[in-house]
Amino acid sequence: MTSVDNPLEFGVVIANEEGRIEKFLEKPSWGEVFSDTINTGIYIIEPEILDYIPKNENFDFAKDLFPMLMNKGIELIAGYAEGYWRDVGNPESYRDVYEDILSKKINLSLGGEPHKYPESISLSEEDTAIDKSVEIVGIVVVGKNVTIKKGVKLSNVVIGNNVTIAQNSKIKNTVIWNDVIIGKNAKMDGCIICNDNHIGKNFAAKAGMILAEGCDIGELVSIEKDITIWPDKVIEDASIISHSVILGSKYKNSIFENGMVIGKSNVELSCEMVTKLAEAFGAQLPVGSTVLVSRDNDKSSRMLKRAFLGGLLSSGINIVDYNAIPTEIMRCSLSSIDEYCAGVYFHQKIDDPTSTVITFYNHEALRINSDMAKKIEKAFFKEIFRRVDYERIGQIIELDHKKEYGQYKKEMEELLQSHMFKCIDCRIAVDMMHEMASDVFPDILNDLGIDHILFNAYRDEQKLFNIKALSKRSYEDMGSVIRALKLNAGFMIYPHGQRLEIICDEGIPLTKQSALYVVMTLLNMEAKALGTTKRVFLPSWAADIIYFDHLETERGQYSNFKTAQMKKYDLIATGEGNFTFTEFATHRDSMYATLKILEMMVHHRVKLSKLIDALPKFFYRSFQIPSSQAMKGKMMRMLLDDAKGKEFSTLDGVKIWLDKNDWILMIPDQYSDHLNLYIQAENDEKGQVIHQCYTSKIEGWMKLNQPRNLE
Repeated sequence: MTSVDNPLEFGVVIANEEGRIEKFLEKPSWGEVFSDTINTGIYIIEPEILDYIPKNENFDFAKDLFPMLMNKGIELIAGYAEGYWRDVGNPESYRDVYEDILSKKINLSLGGEPHKYPESISLSEEDTAIDKSVEIVGIVVVGKNVTIKKGVKLSNVVIGNNVTIAQNSKIKNTVIWNDVIIGKNAKMDGCIICNDNHIGKNFAAKAGMILAEGCDIGELVSIEKDITIWPDKVIEDASIISHSVILGSKYKNSIFENGMVIGKSNVELSCEMVTKLAEAFGAQLPVGSTVLVSRDNDKSSRMLKRAFLGGLLSSGINIVDYNAIPTEIMRCSLSSIDEYCAGVYFHQKIDDPTSTVITFYNHEALRINSDMAKKIEKAFFKEIFRRVDYERIGQIIELDHKKEYGQYKKEMEELLQSHMFKCIDCRIAVDMMHEMASDVFPDILNDLGIDHILFNAYRDEQKLFNIKALSKRSYEDMGSVIRALKLNAGFMIYPHGQRLEIICDEGIPLTKQSALYVVMTLLNMEAKALGTTKRVFLPSWAADIIYFDHLETERGQYSNFKTAQMKKYDLIATGEGNFTFTEFATHRDSMYATLKILEMMVHHRVKLSKLIDALPKFFYRSFQIPSSQAMKGKMMRMLLDDAKGKEFSTLDGVKIWLDKNDWILMIPDQYSDHLNLYIQAENDEKGQVIHQCYTSKIEGWMKLNQPRNLE
């Protein structure tokens, strides 16, 4: 036994004068405390005592064995332990042990070769390289093969073996285990750094950080107080960590990706995280504002949306809850009802059913811009929340979908009927992909008199878990039916109503590039028939080898659009199966895009297969090249240097024209660790040469710019 100031975390023990234990209680409350003498966990037993412990069961010495022995009349004798004793079962106590050692509360031989300084001392093993400029305060213990570079200041620090600390780092009251690399200008206080960690330069950690084994910490990372980072985590450059990183493998330096928050359901996107996100979002809106919130059918979306609602309510935001509804219908309501100042939609990630996507929309039903996203992120990381008084807490209004569905159908049908759209002697196949569009789109097809065959027109969450297998089967099934029944076309409405896949009358799926040019060809025919010019916006990386007489095509950055700007164009497309026909809405809508494409096909009496055959053949491909955040800028600079003497543009990334129609474009991915590379050429042979040439160049640039050391 020993005496402690706070016995609540231990087993309290009472022994008589002969040392026989009379009573003990494991981890009592203050009302149960009857002594300050506790069980140290140090036992000496006779071998036969082991016979009382049952096999293959959880059995605790203090909770189970000792009470049993006392009940059987077997004597338990207590001895009082003098000297230093401490339980190191938690990080606080672990730190306290080091403080006790370094403050000489314990008379412990630390070993090593002593180096005395004014009012301080360092103890180091062999093979150390400590620069003469290193400042030592208090006691510093250094292991084997340690390198400490110039300008470093250490105060009461214990350093294990094979550790490197780069220039001008300031570290105090910290324990560093083995095989650790710390970049220059690091600042740490009261930290525990476990084995096999790599910490980038300009790292800052407040008191209480615990960095478990095998982590890779980027540059300019800032850690708030009392944070624990669990093993094998990757922390991106410039991350601000305000809560412990427990699950998942990577911590991103930003939350938003183009107005969306994406993460592993119940791992990266936990209920706690989503509630904080809602509080940060709500703090950017006036008290009393109304936000429209909805989701898909996925159970993760349902769970996270409910957590999100609580955060919004606490910041004084009212909520109109649509529950499960297609995103394009939600966005139509959001853009047409002035009362709503923003919208949020939760859905399962199409290509990863274990992840959830949360999309934030402004009052125009467009994704929030980067400025708004940064404001939310700042409030999230700094925990700048607004908690209103109880009488100003928001309220939830739940609506059914009859009115919203009805309005959506009415607006779409009136617009198409005003064009005198008549689908006579045309038949199509439509795959609803087991999503919520099946609640409304079949009715629209019927109302417009479109003869159609439906596939997968019912909700099924399980079928969406493997979207690749579902898509492959749908391509095959629809292709067979289209060929057998001689249908005019097939359309696949992907979940969440944005992406559209097209199958031609020969049952062959269109590539994304072919689909884009087919739609532009149809729009060009439409403009020619009307004697006008249509305006089209495409991203800078879209192919530009075909010219359309009646289309005015503009290319640029596809981000931070506003409704007024979007309405200048008749068509906005991404080249990824997304089409926005602004005559109906300024957001992507695969249902309306299906009907608009069909209308133009019928009006001009063309077959998709004939349009595809008429398109010129050329090379166009995109690639992703892995690149760290720190390397991206260097690669762009190297490509810009390579552009000297050639025609080039820096409007969006770096684009170099190698011939009239041959170009290469590199754009650093804003959110992931890779570079996006796009190549266009007049034929496959020239395209392959460009690809091989620049892939080789980039590999060489990567090797040339690899950091040689931490300096």
